Amino acid sequence: MRKPSRAGLGLLRGGGEDDPLAGVANLFDTGIVFALGFLVALISALNLLAMFDPNSRVTITTEQSDGSLEVVVKDGQKTTVRRVTKQVGAGDGTRLGVAYRLADGTVIYVPESKE
Repeated sequence: MRKPSRAGLGLLRGGGEDDPLAGVANLFDTGIVFALGFLVALISALNLLAMFDPNSRVTITTEQSDGSLEVVVKDGQKTTVRRVTKQVGAGDGTRLGVAYRLADGTVIYVPESKE
């Protein structure tokens, strides 16, 4: 049985043919791996794994710098973004009923009769 020669494996080649930019591709690959690792760590740290579950309901509330609120609601496959400001709504409409707050904090809505 014959032993493979070391020269045939490419281990004894001359060192003059090395490309100094050959390591750049390895640095790019390493950067991509680190970026994906940080992305996975961020998602798990913020407990956002439920955002990727198609059967879950997730609500995220964010307060903006101008004082308005942004509410993101993901219910199954549907995602809704609502922006709430401190402006009071105005316009024409009809009275639907009366709401009462009880001593224990619950709110009861009493619709008006249509007489």
